[in-house]
Amino acid sequence: MTAMRRIEFLNYPIGGEVPIHQWGYRIDGTDLRVYAADATRDLWRREREEKDPAAEERFLLDQHDGLTLDEVGDPARHFLGDPAPEFADPSAGTTPVLGCSCGVWACWPLRTTITTTPDTVTWSAFRQPFRKKWGELPMGPYVFARPAYEAALAAPVRLPADPLRGDG
Repeated sequence: MTAMRRIEFLNYPIGGEVPIHQWGYRIDGTDLRVYAADATRDLWRREREEKDPAAEERFLLDQHDGLTLDEVGDPARHFLGDPAPEFADPSAGTTPVLGCSCGVWACWPLRTTITTTPDTVTWSAFRQPFRKKWGELPMGPYVFARPAYEAALAAPVRLPADPLRGDG
């Protein structure tokens, strides 16, 4: 049996004078973008020739950002695997949980299959749709107790800044 994981949903501002807020996540205390960086590190090394380890790490951590609160709209629907049509991928049955750091979520999304039962919510089969050759990324599955998941989603942790880029 897969061990239950703990998720924190985060809301934090990005941008300048009039910041927009976005969704982020920590699974067992680790930002989902760290898991994505770890899962794609070797894949990127085959495509990029970065000589500076610090620059490589920054690239990996900066490849994704969260989804804005406005984009997601109905978080209960989205994060329970029934995203709005503009997010849905009916052919793969996936939901984006991270977008591109450029600000256009669809530019470089991280998609996952969100499966629900009365007792659990599972994020599995993470993929980068613009790198089909990468296949399923070595992340997860992350299985959450549904009552705790829904409680975390209903009361996201509000941070003053992006937790990976400082002050969060």
